[in-house]
Order: sequence, then C-alpha cells, then structure tokens
Amino acid sequence: MKYFIVAGEASGDLHGANLMKHLKAKDADAEFHFWGGDLMKAQGGTLLKHIKDLAFMGFSEVLKNIRTILRNIKTCKSQILEYKPDVVIFIDYPGFNLKIASFAKENGFKTFYYISPSVWAWKESRVEKIKKYVDEMFVILPFEKPFYKKHNYNVHYLGHPLLDAIDNFKKENNNLEELKKEHQLGEKPIIALLAGSRKQEIKIKLPIMLDMVDKFPEYQFVTGIAPNLSKEWIEEMIGKKDVKIIENKTYALLSIAHAALVTSGTATLETALFKVPQVVCYKGNELSFQIAKRIVNVKYISLVNLILDRKSVTELIQGDLTSKNLQKELTDILDTEKRKEIANDYQELEQKLGGTGASERIADIMIQKLI
Repeated sequence: MKYFIVAGEASGDLHGANLMKHLKAKDADAEFHFWGGDLMKAQGGTLLKHIKDLAFMGFSEVLKNIRTILRNIKTCKSQILEYKPDVVIFIDYPGFNLKIASFAKENGFKTFYYISPSVWAWKESRVEKIKKYVDEMFVILPFEKPFYKKHNYNVHYLGHPLLDAIDNFKKENNNLEELKKEHQLGEKPIIALLAGSRKQEIKIKLPIMLDMVDKFPEYQFVTGIAPNLSKEWIEEMIGKKDVKIIENKTYALLSIAHAALVTSGTATLETALFKVPQVVCYKGNELSFQIAKRIVNVKYISLVNLILDRKSVTELIQGDLTSKNLQKELTDILDTEKRKEIANDYQELEQKLGGTGASERIADIMIQKLI
C-alpha cells in the first residue's frame, strides 16, 4: 500500500519512524512519501519536506511566517493528489495537519490521525472537525480516550510509543561510557539542559538555564541539541560557560544525567521515562503567552503532571522562570529524599502508560482498517 505521512516536528519524526518500521514489517508492498526528518528518512521512501523547515512556535511566529505556511499547505495538497496514496497519516502538528485532513477527506482519501491534537487543552471545537475529516484517530495519552468518548467519537488507545522508542534505545546502546569519552565528560554528575528544538524558544530559555553553571560547581552541565540546530549557533549562546554540547543524542544524554532542566513538551515525558528528576521550564514570546493563557484550559503544561493529574514535577512558567527560582528548584531535585519521591511518581507514570509494543499494535490496526 501507498502511505503519505505528515510529521512537522522532531517528536513526530521519532514516532513516524517507528510506525513506518512496523508498517513495513506487516506490509511487504509498503511505499512511503512523507514530510518528516532524518529518522523517517532512514526508514526509506521519499522525503518531500524536512521538519527543519516547518517548526513555527506561537501566534506571533506563525503570523510572521504565514506566507511560508500557506505555500507549504498548497505544496502538500498537490503532492497528495499526485501520489494518490491509499491513506494519509497525520502525526500531531495540528494547525497544519487539520487543514490537510479536510482536503484529503474531501478528495476521497482515507485519513488516519496518529497522536491527537491537544483539543482537551484548547480549541475543543476542533473535535467536530476531527470527527468529520478523520476516519481513525490513534491517541497516546490515557485520558484522551474518555475525552473523545464524551464527544461520541471512538478512538484507539494502545499505549504510548515513547516506551518503545526508549526500550529500543536501551537495547541498542549499552556502552554509554563511550559517549562520555567522545565528549570529554568528566566524573562529576551531569545536569542536562534541554531547551527545545526551536530557535525562538531557546533564545529565551537557555540563557536562564546557563545561569546555573556557576551556581552548581560540583556538577557538569551538558546541553543536548536537536538535528535542526547548528552547534555553532549554540556555542555562541553558551559563550565562555563550561558547558559541553551533545548533538542529536538526547536519549544518550538522559541515560547518563543526574538531573535535567527541560522545556515543556515531549521532552518532559522522555526525561521521566529515563527516571531523571527534572524542572520544567517554559518562557515564550509575551504576546503569544498572554493569548495562550486566555484560551488554554489545562492545570499543567508538562505531560508528566497531566498524566498523573497532580503536581509531580515543578513547572516554572513565564515570569516564574527566573534564575533565582530555577536555582531553588534545581537544589530541591538534587536532594536525596526528593529524588525518592520523584522516582515513585515516575514508576506510577510508566504504569499508566502501559507496556511496550504500542507502535506495533497501532500499525496492526491501521493495516486492518486498510484491507
């Protein structure tokens, strides 16, 4: 079968690659045209647009890049018409993908959505659009299935694919001492800095994270950077601070980290599944934040707290993300007793997400729906 897949961010690239792997294993004739990144590209098929050209964060950033976004939408539509796939699979990236989903459905293509838009957080009215234009929805958070049921829409919840991705990494990467040698990391415990994958958010958050370097001399700081960012650009931001850089190896970094300062998003869940105590950091464009604050309907911004439905990890948001506050919270998660509490919470979190095998189960049902 012919699959057209649209992923617009690094997390979508990860989950898209794992999905492609299992689709290939179950469908010997699988062909892929896709928007994604290097991980999806490694699975084969035709990469039509790279995620490094697609990530725009916040209302003001979207407005500034509206011409590019509209051009991308037009391009994607024409590629679908030309390729004539058996199914179009959308991975998260809702602002873009919901527009393409309506087009695809209206033009007679079968539509699957993998990783639901966060309609439970804002724009709940989007549910009606999803029901109209998405044939099958595959959700990855346990509270999403009852949310959609409330709207009379049956969705598939088969566990979270991050468990697969992390399990695969651990099986394939046993010698992490090589990573330490490669990047000349010393014996001090490591504090990982994960400031995000978009330049506009990194410019705001990373300088505050870097303030911690001189305040915690007994630790070494290492920042992980996404494949769409240049090492030279990060080096300019770091300046003379004693901070090592690891490119495109977030899981390896989390495997050896003692604690982490993490931007909101998928990275908070990844950090938790690697059992690393964390402080969640969010600070964005002020206009975007003020607009979002008025329309977003969630108690927390981190997936860890959302899934547990209580405050487990500290979230420093916007004005609360200061050097003074970050120092206090980082000191807290380095405390032995606090780390035990966090470890218990992480264990509960993993149980709520189910076991490994979600990607394979999702591929199974997708193929069943296509036959």
